[in-house]
Amino acid sequence: MPIKIPDKLPAFNALVNEGVRVMTEAVAIRQDIRPLQIGLLNLMPNKIKTELQMARLLGATPLQVELSLIRIGNHKSKNTAEDHLLTFYQSWETARHRKFDGFIITGAPVETIPYEDVTYWRELQDIFDWTRTHVHSTVNVCWGAMAALYHFHGLPKHQLSEKAFGIFRQKVVKPSSAYLNGFSDDFAVPVSRWAKIAVEDVAGCCDLNLLTYCEEQGASIIEDAKDRRLYILDHLEYDSTSLSDEYFRDLKANVPIKLPLNYFPNDDASQPPRNLWRSHAHLLIANWINEIYQTTPFDIAEIGQAALKQTA
Repeated sequence: MPIKIPDKLPAFNALVNEGVRVMTEAVAIRQDIRPLQIGLLNLMPNKIKTELQMARLLGATPLQVELSLIRIGNHKSKNTAEDHLLTFYQSWETARHRKFDGFIITGAPVETIPYEDVTYWRELQDIFDWTRTHVHSTVNVCWGAMAALYHFHGLPKHQLSEKAFGIFRQKVVKPSSAYLNGFSDDFAVPVSRWAKIAVEDVAGCCDLNLLTYCEEQGASIIEDAKDRRLYILDHLEYDSTSLSDEYFRDLKANVPIKLPLNYFPNDDASQPPRNLWRSHAHLLIANWINEIYQTTPFDIAEIGQAALKQTA
């Protein structure tokens, strides 16, 4: 089934050119079906690129999805034009009255900053708490995952002596997880972060299940089954060139950076990198969407009712 996004969103034509089925708003109105409502809280600097990456994965799933773009209300983006944000994004304050079947919270390049010193930390905490009563299932990515693990479970992030940067093999710990249907025993993932979540910290939290991990860089995918949260510490959504774009950007700006590990063929930065993670990215998101479809209420207004009763 196709994904419904605004007709004029830059990702629209890019997805069509890739063969992803995209539904126009006019066609969607004629569909007698309730699409899954998915929200994307986009904290990444290059929001347009992240929109495309996430929409590509959501658009490849077999169910109809309607994607809504959400942004932090009191934070000004330095890398995305304001007119793009005003045209295609809702502030969380505007969207907070809505219910979502699924909600994705991306990473942000602030791993080296204490959580409480991030300018939008209080608003993000409010959003985390809001997901309890307004979202059926949540995916948190990279720093967004670290921040949510800290907020909900008190897990600390551990700063790394140098940036974890490259393609790292992840081991599957719980192959019976519905989120890992079709996964191989280990798989490659792009990693780009200055901190990690320690495997032993996850093991010490009874509410969390470690699904995959990397021996060098700690936990990779974690599940909170009770609250239907998935924490993804790395970037399965990345394009083939995402790490090379970052590498050459920093080289040009004279920012110290090492060659990404296991990325360029023969460590030759003049060679185009091979995408070794695309199939697992599609599997993970398809499995997540399927889990939502199997468990979300038909009446979207019923989402979060149990959590509201617990807090009443």
